[in-house]
Amino acid sequence: MTDDLVDALNTNELNDGEMKKVSVGGQELLIARVGDRFYCAQNRCPHLGGDLSRGTLEGTVITCPNHHSQFDLIDGHVVRWTSFSGFALTLAKSVKPPRSIVVHPTRIEGDKIFVGK
Repeated sequence: MTDDLVDALNTNELNDGEMKKVSVGGQELLIARVGDRFYCAQNRCPHLGGDLSRGTLEGTVITCPNHHSQFDLIDGHVVRWTSFSGFALTLAKSVKPPRSIVVHPTRIEGDKIFVGK
């Protein structure tokens, strides 16, 4: 363990553009690799709880498999709340206002990925 970070995964378990769901301290987290950088965030979409590890990753933007909400793994901000349009989007935003995902710090030491809880 390093500071308040915990060992979550080995770097060789993810290729560029891949992501994986891990459990750290009872929390379900997502770890993604983009080039030589690793990102960690909550694994459940704040819209309706979709499993983000089953979504798609383009650059640092992750898309939820359920309603296609998108979030940037760099800081967690909402890129798109849902793929709905018109009245459905207005309704979706009023029922569940857009919320960022929580991102967690990462550190690489040797072949280990350490993440904050």
